[in-house]
Amino acid sequence: MAHLPDLIRDLGFILITAAFVTLLFKRLRQPVVLGYLIAGFFLGPNFPFFIHVQDTQSVHIWAEIGVIFLLFGLGLEFSFKKLSRVGKSAGITAFVEAAFMLGIGFLTGKMIGWNSIDSLYLGGILSISSTTIIVRAFDELGLKGKKFVSLVFGILIVEDLIAILLLVLLTTVAVSNTLSGSELATATFKLGFFLTLWFLVGIYVIPNLLNAIRKLLTPETTVVLALALCLTMVIVATNVGFSAPLGAFIMGSILAETKEGKNIEHLINPIKDLFSAVFFVSVGMMINPNSLYQYADIILLITAVTIVGKILSTTVGALLSGQSLKTSMHAGLSLAQIGEFSFIIATLGLTLKVTSEFLYPIAVAVSAITTFTTPYLIKNSNALYEMISGRLPQGLKDQLTHYETTFAHKSEVGVYGLLWRAYGIRILLNVTIVVGIALFTEQIILNYVFDLTTYSRDIPGIGAIIAIILSAPFLWAIIFGAPAQSSLSSSTDVAKLRNLLVGVTITRVILGIILVLGLISRFTTMHSSYLFAFLVIVGAAIVFRNFIEPFYHSIEERFMYNLNEKEREELALQKTKPVLAPWDAVMSEFVVSPNSIIIGKTLQESELKEKFGVTIALIERGHRKIMAPGRDTLLMPFDKVFLIGTDTELTEAKRVIEAEDFHAEVPEHASYGLESFTLSKHSTYIEKSIRECGLREKIEGLIVGVERDGKRFLNPDSGMILKAGDLLWVVADIKRVNQNLKS
Repeated sequence: MAHLPDLIRDLGFILITAAFVTLLFKRLRQPVVLGYLIAGFFLGPNFPFFIHVQDTQSVHIWAEIGVIFLLFGLGLEFSFKKLSRVGKSAGITAFVEAAFMLGIGFLTGKMIGWNSIDSLYLGGILSISSTTIIVRAFDELGLKGKKFVSLVFGILIVEDLIAILLLVLLTTVAVSNTLSGSELATATFKLGFFLTLWFLVGIYVIPNLLNAIRKLLTPETTVVLALALCLTMVIVATNVGFSAPLGAFIMGSILAETKEGKNIEHLINPIKDLFSAVFFVSVGMMINPNSLYQYADIILLITAVTIVGKILSTTVGALLSGQSLKTSMHAGLSLAQIGEFSFIIATLGLTLKVTSEFLYPIAVAVSAITTFTTPYLIKNSNALYEMISGRLPQGLKDQLTHYETTFAHKSEVGVYGLLWRAYGIRILLNVTIVVGIALFTEQIILNYVFDLTTYSRDIPGIGAIIAIILSAPFLWAIIFGAPAQSSLSSSTDVAKLRNLLVGVTITRVILGIILVLGLISRFTTMHSSYLFAFLVIVGAAIVFRNFIEPFYHSIEERFMYNLNEKEREELALQKTKPVLAPWDAVMSEFVVSPNSIIIGKTLQESELKEKFGVTIALIERGHRKIMAPGRDTLLMPFDKVFLIGTDTELTEAKRVIEAEDFHAEVPEHASYGLESFTLSKHSTYIEKSIRECGLREKIEGLIVGVERDGKRFLNPDSGMILKAGDLLWVVADIKRVNQNLKS
């Protein structure tokens, strides 16, 4: 009989068991991850009534590959540009939540009596919520399209980056076995530097490579190339001193910015799912029922800390970022769980042999419990909000509303903000490239030259000259580069920069000199010959400025072209789609069912706008038309309501308004619709609020949008001040608008 290696046998049992259990969990509408954990428990040494995995060491290697591909897949979904688009609110909320949970987790561990390392890892485990569980809950409850959902997804994007930072910091702590603040700061700075450098180089190189071989790319070659790039970055990251999953995540985020990003994500998903399944099964294999029983009270305590802590920290963070109490509470209740990243952090502690064995099953148990509680918390978020909001003093609610309004108001950019946008970002990126060139010259070029020759006396000096020559375009940009044009939004900004030009120039020249001297001292001591060479190079840079400047601009233009390549393609596709109304909003009409829950309620009581984001522009009741109905207008059976909103918002509202199918005879409305007009500088409505100007009464309609200086405001507040040149979008009788405002 032929011998079957234990690895193949074990893999077969793993996949067979995982397939059976996960199909059962799918049928029960439970997360697949929990199925993998239970399958692993069945195959592990702590369940004697089933087949055991024999070659556990090989399975753990497969699990490490699973973590690599799991992080590669997360990187493909991540995208650094998504991070820049989620806004300050998501960033502030995520950092408040992660910092609070890291601290409360550490304090909880110390209170229980654990050592500092176990307590710190517990804080890391509790810091990151589960994207998989949240997405599943939102899908099942039909909540996609709600305002708080976009905030939650933004928080999850920022949390992905925080999780990567935690992996690096916790690894540093594990290696040094101390909680040194200087070492953590150094590790954070090192991570930021290499993330920036790899992103810059990757965006410049990878899209060019893909464009050059695009005709040769088939599904097969694309998969092989993507995995090759992933593992290449894994090797680079580990050689620099970072973890393998970090390298996979970075390459995934770089590929996400290319046109092939979505296709690669689609092709890689089956491979990622396979190895991720092995990883989660290996996690389940280490579940020990005795440990769960022994630490049952601690598991319940940490579960309570997780749920309460995440709800509280996320709600407070969202409030601090300017969100409403309702949105903040919904976000907090949605993020009250831990998941896949928590397993990775717990696995890291065991792999590095720095955490106690009991921490791992505790993390798995807390994740399992919070997985079951998450859908119920999200489902009852409205009821919890109403209960808490009803008990808050009116003065406090007014203060929160005032804070939200003030935070949403865009203030003028200060001097430091203007300098950062005009010069700071570009200088920081170019300094990163210069330092990267120095490291590349020292570690790669000089080592290669040393291997080729035995005459190495002058090689360090040559290395300094090579580094300066390669860095010349970027040094020129640091010292002489013009400010970023996108930062100059007005003539006032130009005047401010002109007044600051002397100080800015001196600072940039000093920075350039420091960098050049640093490059020389990196390779050799400052002999007079090298100082002379330095002066010659500086003189040559000035003489050949006409070559260096266009060369740098060509590099920068190529980088920006690659960075925005995917967006240009998406924009080209969007141009072929018809635009029905501004902001992708449309007007639809519905007939109120006699069985609808909003019958007999006022518009304010129905909460159609609060729950679904729609605006009621008109109500037709028999032959009577109620234009721009007020908050006290009652909704009656067979009312024909005209709503403004997006397709998603209207679909959700329709379920409540039209609770059953019926056909009612309603009069036709010929001239009512969406119209726009521009306020001239002589208009009597300018410099008045929407409420005060009387425009709604004159046209018997509703102002649903304002366009000003290229910005759009959907459903503007009644306190908004109208300005000359504003383009107003109104829902009203078109004939009346034309007669009163366009004549």
